[in-house]
Amino acid sequence: MSDPKIEPGYPLAWPQGRPRTRKPAPALFRKDGRRLTLTTARARLVEQVNMITQRGQPWRVRNMVLSTNIRFTLAGTRDQNVSRRDPEDAGVAFYFELDGRPHVLACDRWDTVYDNIAAIAAHIEALRGQERWGVADLRQAFAGHVALPPPGAPPERSWWKVLGLPGADVSRNDIDAMYRRLAARRHPDAGGTREQWDELAAAYEAAKAAVA
Repeated sequence: MSDPKIEPGYPLAWPQGRPRTRKPAPALFRKDGRRLTLTTARARLVEQVNMITQRGQPWRVRNMVLSTNIRFTLAGTRDQNVSRRDPEDAGVAFYFELDGRPHVLACDRWDTVYDNIAAIAAHIEALRGQERWGVADLRQAFAGHVALPPPGAPPERSWWKVLGLPGADVSRNDIDAMYRRLAARRHPDAGGTREQWDELAAAYEAAKAAVA
């Protein structure tokens, strides 16, 4: 069974309505006594996703996107064409479909992207244990992570409205140009709010997927 395909998502699209950690804790996870890298952290996630599906059976987990503030390639390595500095916002959101239902696991408790990826992998391992011991099947175990808006939340705006575009019939250049213009104003470091930035990041990811 080959490794599942996990698409990179940049920038971080934090789940709507999910609270953020105010003061992330120092790095926790280790491999052979050393701090994790993007490659080793992603390998842990791939391993856990692999183990959800029994050998020889169709993939249960599909349409996976690992959303972070680090640009990385499909191979799981860091994009060498951009800065190698770790981002200030180390949050990670892992979007996927389990048996056809959308889910998201998000973590920003730790101060590195790598540790937050490893934490998500560890969480999947713990949820798998519920099925292994007969307490619940995976769909029940993941029920609390269905990617739906929180109760009472206003309906999400379409990506083109968030980006200030006239509609979905636009070019990738139009999308990139509007994103750069809005990002310069909505990033928290530029005076925007975290909610504005998360909405913009999510809209940008949706736009790129729609206008391939």
